[in-house]
Amino acid sequence: MAITLEAKIGKILHEQGLKLALAESCTGGLVGDRITNISGSSEYFAGGIVAYSYEAKAKTLGVSWDTLNQFGAVSGNTVLEMARGAKQLLGADIAVSISGIAGPGGGTRQKPVGTTWVGLAAGDDEWSLEFHFSGNREQNKASSADAALQVLLDYLLGNLENNK
Repeated sequence: MAITLEAKIGKILHEQGLKLALAESCTGGLVGDRITNISGSSEYFAGGIVAYSYEAKAKTLGVSWDTLNQFGAVSGNTVLEMARGAKQLLGADIAVSISGIAGPGGGTRQKPVGTTWVGLAAGDDEWSLEFHFSGNREQNKASSADAALQVLLDYLLGNLENNK
């Protein structure tokens, strides 16, 4: 049986004594669900915030209205502010954020359905990565969760290239 992304992540977070926070939008808590499927995750998982609306992103995570109005919820700028907010709010070492368009509606020519941004903040380092998926709503949510977990694992393994 293959070891899941969340099990690999949990092992590394445990070994390094790091705390993880999540800020989820389009995945609606799916990443947090997967992290907490691992026994002992309370040791390294500080918690997660599901901030679906603009208001929740602004009030809970501190995403600026200027960022939301200029770039939209599904943008590199927004996921970075989401990750920073979750990291600070939950007192974590690392925070991962996800915002995307799961579909079937909501897409535009510039941001079609399946567009997802993943952000990661750790120490003074930050990354935002864009992904494009082509499934139905549930598939796009699952693919977004997989992408967020893979970005986190890549970071923990030192394989995430700096995109500043």
